[in-house]
Amino acid sequence: MDLSLSTRTEGGRTIVEVGGEIDVYTAPKLREQLVELVNEGQFHLIVDMEAVDFLDSTGLGVLVGGLKRVRAHEGSLQLVCTQERILKIFRITGLTKVFPIHPSVATAIEASD
Repeated sequence: MDLSLSTRTEGGRTIVEVGGEIDVYTAPKLREQLVELVNEGQFHLIVDMEAVDFLDSTGLGVLVGGLKRVRAHEGSLQLVCTQERILKIFRITGLTKVFPIHPSVATAIEASD
């Protein structure tokens, strides 16, 4: 399985839609995308993970790295995820206390206003 990435702007936020598997092989692609967005001055990101089938520790590391990167610019990184198998990973690792996780892009945009 591969990783699909697309970005768009909505409500003054940059939404990164991620699909497929975020693992040791595909995570560098996501890291590059997040670094590029921050370098372009996009500091308020929403990562839409609704189409993610699999997430491993490498993927978690990329998300944490992205969060640190935007916070260095007073920014934010929010997640959109309703899939129980993915949410369970965030709960087990304690990252639900680190990332705001929303049920939809619309609620993530509302929460960031």
